Amino acid sequence: MRIPVLREVADVAPAVPAPKSARYWVVPVVRAVIALIAAAVITFTRDAHTAQFGLIVFGVFAVLEGAVLVLSSLRTLADRLTRKLFLVQGAIGVLAGVLALALSGSGLGLYLFVVSVWAALTGFLELYSGLRSRTKDGAARDWIVTGALTAVLALTFLLIPSDAILAIGLFGAWAVIVGVFQAIGGASLRASARGATAEHNVGSGS
Repeated sequence: MRIPVLREVADVAPAVPAPKSARYWVVPVVRAVIALIAAAVITFTRDAHTAQFGLIVFGVFAVLEGAVLVLSSLRTLADRLTRKLFLVQGAIGVLAGVLALALSGSGLGLYLFVVSVWAALTGFLELYSGLRSRTKDGAARDWIVTGALTAVLALTFLLIPSDAILAIGLFGAWAVIVGVFQAIGGASLRASARGATAEHNVGSGS
């Protein structure tokens, strides 16, 4: 009679996130820090908003965020397709950042082009990752919002006049919004992971 009872308990026991998923909260927090640092640099150097400045700031941001996505995807994402999508997203970021840094003296046209292409590709990938994972991953909502905001940035860059101050300011505004949102999302994921761990410990009697 003990086996059916154990099976019944297992059936009603709350699902506990896999270890990789439970550690994912660190990723949005690190991404938030990178975005907010980029926003702070743009905000506090208003007199230097040239195309070269924009390319350098974006290049450093894109390389750092892309590296974080590549390195963290292998360690924190359990779903295979989601992991591949974020690896591609990270690689695009690194390539765009390296291009921006290597050609930082190429002018406003390159800045608008690189940021637009990066935002369109990475925004779509993150939005798609969120939509396909919205019923099975706690981070899906954050991916959807971040992806949508990034896609909007790409569209905005296509529509704005060719003005360095405006373009760099818009990227800074995007970085602030996304950075704050990701910081909140990371804190929420950490709280959820702790709650799931506590429930698991109580349920297992430890």
